[in-house]
Amino acid sequence: MMKKIATDKAPAAIGPYSQGIIADKLLFASGQIAIDPATGAIEGTDIVSQTERVMKNIGALLAEAGCSYENVVKTTCFLADMGDFAVFNEIYGRYFTQKPARSCVAVKTLPKNVLCEVEVIAYLG
Repeated sequence: MMKKIATDKAPAAIGPYSQGIIADKLLFASGQIAIDPATGAIEGTDIVSQTERVMKNIGALLAEAGCSYENVVKTTCFLADMGDFAVFNEIYGRYFTQKPARSCVAVKTLPKNVLCEVEVIAYLG
């Protein structure tokens, strides 16, 4: 069984994809960037404010799926500048306290020229 996840507490998809999909007991959440769902604008211009917004967006998707950060088993993190890693990592660690598996890579450009993007897979069972 597959079910789409959609909430107005996280940014609407800006392309032909879903905010998230539940497949059996797994949530696959699309990458979240620092868009404020209330305004549709990028929140902040630095890695601190953008990472905080990303984490709030992820939290909203997890809540819509009936789970929380503790259910996340894997994250994939994208940074526009690996020089931001230490600050990003400190904020990330406050949300993902159970330390899921993770990949973190630097990329040339992210959508809307944001500084970070994070996608998650969560276990719902």
